[in-house]
Amino acid sequence: MRERFAFPGRVVVITGASGGIGGALAREFAKRGARVALLDRDPAPAEQLAATLPDALALGCDVTDTAACRRAVENVAARFGGIDVLVNNAGITHFSSGAETDLTVLRRVMDVNFFGAAAMTRASLPSLLERRGAIVAISSVAGFAPLVDRCGYAASKHAMHGYFGTLRAELAPRGVRVTMVCPTFTRTGIDRAALDGAGNRSTRAWSTTGRIATTEEVARAVVRGVERGERTVFPSRLGRAAWYVSRFAPALYDRLMTRNVRSAPGA
Repeated sequence: MRERFAFPGRVVVITGASGGIGGALAREFAKRGARVALLDRDPAPAEQLAATLPDALALGCDVTDTAACRRAVENVAARFGGIDVLVNNAGITHFSSGAETDLTVLRRVMDVNFFGAAAMTRASLPSLLERRGAIVAISSVAGFAPLVDRCGYAASKHAMHGYFGTLRAELAPRGVRVTMVCPTFTRTGIDRAALDGAGNRSTRAWSTTGRIATTEEVARAVVRGVERGERTVFPSRLGRAAWYVSRFAPALYDRLMTRNVRSAPGA
């Protein structure tokens, strides 16, 4: 059994931290005694949240800008001395079928969800290696299974699994842990900024299936997972069941997921 990862005094960096899962994570890590750096493209909400936490820093950072990622890491190090935990949480989605989705939309989603996470991780690695820290990648059930009308989103999350799974194998001998997190549908607000197939703001209602998780539930599961050194965190039983069904009965999974999502309100 791996040694537990204690949080008091540790420095935790969270991208996409102004609200949703990111905001809930900031509060949960702070509750455990961590010092928290909140990174977001829009710094104002992050600053408001940081003001409510005991020892927190808010920084504007667009994860698609590699230079901005490096500057953010430098600013965190100047304030706190280094980074112990990096949580790659920033993300966007789209609502459109594959046949209706422009390549520009696919590139935009990949740029934020995958390349943004890779850029932030690369910038943070020297500090994480020095402090034998932990990396968290907020993925999705769509990271290992299909999700109709979100082909670009699913592709970006699948890419995260390939990248961070390999990184885990490379970094484990050097003392850095990597945890993948696979929530089911969660009320985060990501749908309000979703793109349509042409790259405009989508006016389509959010279609889901199953119970909608709260951000607090996901945040608690993430923190427990990091503390225990878990490789993969499924915040809900539905997510774990989806993993097994998609692996061992993929055609059944496709039928159930397509039927349930497209029959949901807003689909």
